[in-house]
Amino acid sequence: MASRLVTRSLPRTRLSLNPSSYGCLRMVTTASSTPYVRTAKPALKTNPPSAKASTSAEAEALAELASVSAAPSPTKASSSGAEPFAGDTDGLSDAVGTDWSKSYYGLSSQPFPKEIADILLAPLDPLDVEMKPDGLIYLPEIKYRRVLNRAFGPGGWGLAPRSETNVGPKIVSREYALVCLGRLVAVARGEQEFFDPSGIPTATEAVKSNALMRCCKDLGIASELWDPRFIREFKAKHCVAIFAEHAATKQKKKLWRRKDQPKFDYPWKET
Repeated sequence: MASRLVTRSLPRTRLSLNPSSYGCLRMVTTASSTPYVRTAKPALKTNPPSAKASTSAEAEALAELASVSAAPSPTKASSSGAEPFAGDTDGLSDAVGTDWSKSYYGLSSQPFPKEIADILLAPLDPLDVEMKPDGLIYLPEIKYRRVLNRAFGPGGWGLAPRSETNVGPKIVSREYALVCLGRLVAVARGEQEFFDPSGIPTATEAVKSNALMRCCKDLGIASELWDPRFIREFKAKHCVAIFAEHAATKQKKKLWRRKDQPKFDYPWKET
């Protein structure tokens, strides 16, 4: 195809300063002697696609497409190998990274193995039980921790706070969750009295211990301490009630102690 030559004169602009125009610029247009040439582009030749396709290449493409369609979609694997628990409010697939301030992951999903249950439900040793002067029997907090360590191993259980620390005029409280082997076991609120603001840190630690003892009831640890019959029989067999006099106020009061414990000392004197 022959090319067509198009020539067109374009204006060329230059600036000149007219002294009589007080600094204004005057536009002077002159004809350009340089021609503008536009050449038409030749048409591109394209070859039509072949009507015959390779049979083997087409078969391979179809087989690859079928294999991709049949492949299962990837899913997020659980790092612990456990299936997601339906009660998990966070929608997590396992206990890793679970927000225990809200989650109920693993609650009542399955019982613990028999060897763990035997440790948790073991009969209470009377020598481990202590008594307060007001007649209340209890198991020291460290005993609960020892039972949990024997059952789940150190690091196999823990207490997770589920609320902020509530500090009242005379009492501190906070809610905790007991988590064993990555599963929620129990939730309880601990509380402790205090009489001076400087004692709040100590009371906060006592709140945690109190919540632990309450959570352990759901595991059956030292459940005898909440059995009225056991309490009566224990006090009749292992404890004694005496009257003591306060050395300063001369007030007499009925106090309880174990029979194998020494007598009360100052400021109380047994009468």
